Amino acid sequence: MNLDSEKLERVIALAERLSIALEGDIAALRAGKPQQMSSLDPEIERLTVLYMREVSSLDPNRTKAAAGDLRKRLAAVTGKFRDTLKLHQRLLLRMRNASEGLVKAVANEVERQRAPKVTYAPAGAHPYRKTPVAMIYNGVV
Repeated sequence: MNLDSEKLERVIALAERLSIALEGDIAALRAGKPQQMSSLDPEIERLTVLYMREVSSLDPNRTKAAAGDLRKRLAAVTGKFRDTLKLHQRLLLRMRNASEGLVKAVANEVERQRAPKVTYAPAGAHPYRKTPVAMIYNGVV
C-alpha cells in the first residue's frame, strides 16, 4: 500500500467515525436531549480537526489515480458523511430557532407584564390602582 492509499484509508476511517458521531447527535436531538450530543466531546472535535487537515492535504489528481475500489469507498463514505452533516445542521438550526423563539416569547411576556398600565387619566395623574385596605365587615374580624 502506498502513501496515497494510506492517506485515503485514514480519510475514509475518519469520515466513518464522524458520521457515527453525527448520527448519535441526530438521535439525541430527535429525542429532545441535546446535552447527550457526542460531537461536544473533545475527542470528536479532535477528529474533526484531523479530518479537515487530511482532506485539505489531498491532491485531487492523485486521488483520481487511486485504485478503483478505494475511490468508490471514498466517494460513498464522503457522500454519506455530507448527507448526515446536512441533516445534523438542519436539526441544530431547528432546535436553535425553537429555543430562541421560546426565550423571546418569555422575554416579551415579562416585558408586557412589567409595562405600566395606560389609562385615560390626565398626564401626570397616577394610574388607577386600588389601595390596599383591610376589610372589616360589621366590626368583626
